[in-house]
Amino acid sequence: MMTIKALLWDLDGTLVDSEPVHERALVAALQEVGLDPPEDMHARVIGKSADAVYQWLCTCHALTLSMADWGALKLHHYMADIDAVAPVTEALRLWNAAAALGVKQAVVSNSDRLIVNANLDRTRLTKPGFISVTRNDVHLGKPNAEPYLRAASLLDVEPAECAVIEDSVTGASAGLAAGMKTYLIQTQGSRELNGTVALEQYSELYHLLLKDQ
Repeated sequence: MMTIKALLWDLDGTLVDSEPVHERALVAALQEVGLDPPEDMHARVIGKSADAVYQWLCTCHALTLSMADWGALKLHHYMADIDAVAPVTEALRLWNAAAALGVKQAVVSNSDRLIVNANLDRTRLTKPGFISVTRNDVHLGKPNAEPYLRAASLLDVEPAECAVIEDSVTGASAGLAAGMKTYLIQTQGSRELNGTVALEQYSELYHLLLKDQ
């Protein structure tokens, strides 16, 4: 049994069901500039930061917009569909159980601050003192360790005292790089990653992390 002091949560696909909204926004933005979405787009972009997705589209799919113009276009389409973003009920139940036990928590996302804030509004979790780390808050996004190490520092806990909850290999790689126990929720089409604990549902996390707290 691992005694933990902090849970560090990914947001997209983990606390909120937002990946379909991201994908629809990308498709709409690409079509608006006359580009066909690549068939492998979902696998290529899941868990990746906006700047990494932009570089891939420019290099491999002839996107010519500036990063600023592309980001504004994709944000426009995402916000137009924000009502489709729904909290993941089981994840929120685990968050609330951890909070009741006094376990520190933070959100660590590869998305930009505007999207993170919009998604968090859908969870009703935010309150004074709430901590979230976005792509705008770090030099390097996931799979680099920096976002998770920053969250641990803000919570004043050691990396070894943190558990990371992720739904993508990109994010889970960041948790492992930070030296944290990393749990990878298996979603449709997701892959396992050596060094992580693969789980099918959030109830398993409750028994692994919180039962004896």
